[in-house]
Amino acid sequence: MSGRLTKTAVEGLTPPGKQGEQGFLWDGELKGFGVRVIHSGLKTFILQYRDADGRTRRIKLGRFGAITVENARDLAKVKFGELAKGNDPAKKPDTRRKTTVAALCDWYLEEAKAGRILGRRNRPIKASTLAMDKSRIETHIKPLLGKALIHTLKIADIERMQSDIVAGKTAKPRGEGRGGATTGGPGVAARTVSTLQSILGHAVRLDRIEAHPSKGARKLAGKKKNRRLSVPEIVKLGQAMRHAALKETESPIALAIVRLLLLTGFRISEGQNLEREWVAAAEGYVGFPDTKGDAQVRAIGSSAVKLIAQQPMRVNSPYVFPSEVGEGHYTAAKACLERLCASVGIEGVTPHTLRHTFASVAGDLGFSELTIRALLGHGSQSVTQDYIHIDEALKLATARTCEEIASLLDKGESAKAASASKKAA
Repeated sequence: MSGRLTKTAVEGLTPPGKQGEQGFLWDGELKGFGVRVIHSGLKTFILQYRDADGRTRRIKLGRFGAITVENARDLAKVKFGELAKGNDPAKKPDTRRKTTVAALCDWYLEEAKAGRILGRRNRPIKASTLAMDKSRIETHIKPLLGKALIHTLKIADIERMQSDIVAGKTAKPRGEGRGGATTGGPGVAARTVSTLQSILGHAVRLDRIEAHPSKGARKLAGKKKNRRLSVPEIVKLGQAMRHAALKETESPIALAIVRLLLLTGFRISEGQNLEREWVAAAEGYVGFPDTKGDAQVRAIGSSAVKLIAQQPMRVNSPYVFPSEVGEGHYTAAKACLERLCASVGIEGVTPHTLRHTFASVAGDLGFSELTIRALLGHGSQSVTQDYIHIDEALKLATARTCEEIASLLDKGESAKAASASKKAA
């Protein structure tokens, strides 16, 4: 129209006759200011302009009836003022530049928990992995980098975080709950950097942030976990376990888990989380539905099968080793192992040491590296995916390794029993 847009003119604007069509009426004084009407009769004030790239853009100012023509005109003038300053009113503010490390970590945990972030093999990230990620985020990342803005983050900041973790700046003493003490060290620091790099990678891929500020950060090399128990140490640990059982100084459940880890080479999470329905006792294997390498079938020896069968069942609990205080599974085997080793002067032992010991004993017995990898669940899927693929060599290796360790753990017990029998006679 040639004149000023008025209420009367807007009221007289006729809706288009077909669904999906639009009608327009433009103000003759303020170029780009107008009203749009659709088939339903809904009328909306709009502003039309060209952006810096020459593209035609439209933004809504408000619905006719909710605001007046003059209200809409004033809004249009404000928007044109923004354009004159170089600000595009149709462009949403980029909040990415205001994102902190803490906020991005919270976003990651929420999205991953909902299954919207995919991990290895394009599958949702496992709950156990998320639990570890959350622990590193809350314990190390947030205290050291939480307030930093993502777009200002530099490689130097990430490597400084790594150094601070090693120096013990985020170390915490053992609390009263389940968790143990939080310590530093190159391994913890490097894994924390890996967690942060993974979060940043997901954020870039999903357009949450613009760039990956941690690319190129150098992670410290952790100490290789190659500690194994020597034969005398296995014997001493067996003696410590028998003494603890006799004096009732340790939980029978914890003692059983420690023994199972040695007899099978299971990870501590696999041993503590073990469910009865996963165990095929007659066939001599455990079918893990979800372990570190996804679903796996792992052969176990007869001593391990016997140990599992000896564990008392708890009503309504699926676990072989149920918690003594709640409905979940037992979680304190690591602390028990530490006390057992301390009682007989064995140093530097972790649950992983037991796993490495199982592998080393298998090596001592002459089994190949490929076979040992399969025993630990590191073998190819064709070996561990289904029980029918567990060949005789693998079953033999499992049985011999398991029984060799069982005999070392029980060494001296038969001699003591014979001595006690002689004295009684």
